[in-house]
Amino acid sequence: MNTFALTSLITLLVVLHMFVNALMVGRARQKYEIKAPAVTGNEQFERVYRVQMNTIESVLLFLPALWIYAFYVGDKGAASTGLIWLVGRVWYAQAYSSNPAKRGPGFMIAMLATFGAWFGGLYGAVQVLMH
Repeated sequence: MNTFALTSLITLLVVLHMFVNALMVGRARQKYEIKAPAVTGNEQFERVYRVQMNTIESVLLFLPALWIYAFYVGDKGAASTGLIWLVGRVWYAQAYSSNPAKRGPGFMIAMLATFGAWFGGLYGAVQVLMH
């Protein structure tokens, strides 16, 4: 029986990363005095806010593909892909917050992991359909 323990752990770490992003936005709102619902007014705040929004956009593509990959191909491969995605997104968040021009490598790592999960999931699903 496959319990998907590793993929579950990675998913929880992804959710934790998103929670930390939300906390960072809240702190930045206070620090730069950006009252809700405003999302502009200070460049540093806007960077932190964009990290959160970009991560939400990215996770919507990533998590379904990750779980399809885990289900059809395997827990270890999916979790490894998830760890790579998470490293890329943390790198992206740190780079974007300090200098948006340097966000590219983190973005590419996470996007490649997303493609890996998507194509892995597609491969696994097609294999099941073919048999």
